[in-house]
Amino acid sequence: MEEYFTLFKNWVISLGEKHEVDPLILGSLYLVSKVSFFSFLGWTIKNLRAKKPIMITLLFASLSFSMPYLYLIIVGRNISVWVYLCIGLMFIYGGYSIWKKVTEKPGLADV
Repeated sequence: MEEYFTLFKNWVISLGEKHEVDPLILGSLYLVSKVSFFSFLGWTIKNLRAKKPIMITLLFASLSFSMPYLYLIIVGRNISVWVYLCIGLMFIYGGYSIWKKVTEKPGLADV
């Protein structure tokens, strides 16, 4: 089992060197972004239900969602086109799902 972990670690490090991306920074950004994304999204929904402005919290939610991908786009080199397509599709789907979640009307269970 230890040799599989070593193989995986070496593969990730070699991929980071090939594309000039630090895997530790990318992983840290990914973990931090998901926690902050859900926090800001919850705050946005709370503000929406209280009829308060939501644009700032929605902006922070979308920024925290895209942090690791923006790092990959800005810092990464020699990255395949399909990676950029996947990132673009994630942005589109993420924006759509946030919009649907924020604008959905509360059901009977929420009352």
